[in-house]
Amino acid sequence: MSSSAGYTPTDRTVPTRARERASYDKELVHAILDEGYLCHLGFVRDGAPVVLPTLYGRVGETLYVHGSTGSRPLRAAGQAEDPGLPVCLTVTHVDGLVLARSGFHHSINYRSVVVHGTARPVIGDDARREAVDALVNHVLPDRTEGARGANAKELAATAVLAIDLNEVSAKVRSGGVNDEPEDYELPYWAGVIPVRTAYGTPQPDDRLAPGTEVPAHITDFLATRS
Repeated sequence: MSSSAGYTPTDRTVPTRARERASYDKELVHAILDEGYLCHLGFVRDGAPVVLPTLYGRVGETLYVHGSTGSRPLRAAGQAEDPGLPVCLTVTHVDGLVLARSGFHHSINYRSVVVHGTARPVIGDDARREAVDALVNHVLPDRTEGARGANAKELAATAVLAIDLNEVSAKVRSGGVNDEPEDYELPYWAGVIPVRTAYGTPQPDDRLAPGTEVPAHITDFLATRS
């Protein structure tokens, strides 16, 4: 279980290496999750590991993962005797390339979250609609106010898995190069190349209705990330 301030470490969330980089702070975990778009969902199918890239969204202490009604994780989650699928979900941001004087000490600056838990299918039209809205708004805040909502046919064809944020950890690497003391005099360039996500100018669809302007929720979003 987690406290109001952080998640409780477990055997699965305590790293075996670089433990000083691990964090169980909820605000940090939420910030890393909320900044990303793509997660990797890992599970075991027929005795073999499977990892799928997919969209996700967060509402409070629940992650929603997008799928289709024929997706392998959804079928596996729904077929269990006690419905649910053990999963490991990861989200990572690369913040910089750390170039050292030796190949051994090259690294990256990053922020990551690892979630262990049981994925369960979201059942019922109202619950599924809320989950779908969360996925849409995760791509861009308030986007559901500027787009048509899912109709009955679309909801029927959409599957969403829910994963509670209980067994969670974040891991962060920041800062500069960590070279061996004897290597600092070597004539090789060393340092950090920052990596950032850049958003461009919105490009209107060719069949956009005449007079349709870029809505405020898009311009506001871009203004906060310029």
